[in-house]
Amino acid sequence: MMSRPLLVALLALLMPSAMAQSADTPGLLVMAHGGDPAWNASVEDALAPLRELYPVALAFGMADPASLGAGLGELADQGAERVAIVRLFLDGRSFLHQTEYFLGLRDDPPAQFVLHGAHGAPAGRGAGSGHGATRGHAQAGHGSGHAAGHGAASATPEPVAHGLDLALSLDGLMKADEVALILAARAEAISQSPSEESVLVLAHGTGDDVENARWIAAMERLTGDLRADGYHAVRVETLREDWPEPRAAAERAIRGYVEAETEAGRRVLVVPFRLSGFGPYRDVLEGLDYTASEAGILPHAAVTDWVDREYRALVARAGWASPTP
Repeated sequence: MMSRPLLVALLALLMPSAMAQSADTPGLLVMAHGGDPAWNASVEDALAPLRELYPVALAFGMADPASLGAGLGELADQGAERVAIVRLFLDGRSFLHQTEYFLGLRDDPPAQFVLHGAHGAPAGRGAGSGHGATRGHAQAGHGSGHAAGHGAASATPEPVAHGLDLALSLDGLMKADEVALILAARAEAISQSPSEESVLVLAHGTGDDVENARWIAAMERLTGDLRADGYHAVRVETLREDWPEPRAAAERAIRGYVEAETEAGRRVLVVPFRLSGFGPYRDVLEGLDYTASEAGILPHAAVTDWVDREYRALVARAGWASPTP
């Protein structure tokens, strides 16, 4: 059976854009954190096969109104009247309340905005006020975004004006079975003798104990493939990076685990549970003996699969015309 990444790639090669995208094909807006050029390029590469199948735009930043407005404007310029919004975050709760507010899917602003870009009203294409721009097919969400304290506007920012039908994804990659395959592949790439190796999967985590436990539970589920690959042990940990006291305890636990496994004569493989790169883990593990996978979840073709699957599920739930097979 042909794999889905290969199928998507073949469709992109064989089907001209004009044929792949009919006038009523819903657009896809992918929200992603964004980072350095390599980080951003990894997201662009993941979306490249999908651009031949339907209109695609990117909104970097953590629910930044300017980038949301620009992305929606780009899709409107491509002729889209309906847009499925896939949030490429690990945690589906990340910035959800803020996203819904800026898109006009709810009237109440979050208690705290996380704004890394403009700290006022949305700028550029799609800027403006008014809650009535969104029509009735939007998918309502639940939960709230992080109040991470990275910055907040002094006055409540206005929602983005767009005039499009929207459907918003609610789940993050922590619920994606594709990630289990990626984590197993990352460990396999650096493994030499699984039965003599222990795998440590490291993630960002949260400051709240209950929320952090939810992260741990999700990571445990996604390491099922790893645990079936014959490693001596598989351990998941969160660094709780932005919260000094929980982080100090997490660092002790992480270093203690690596030290204990090394002293027992086992080779330690460290796999980041991050969208891109190795993050701050090199500093945390300084002086210890381990082998690391430098790659995060991106780049990997399975991320393309997940975005495509989320997009099609949103389109189906909204009752819109189906895109290409």
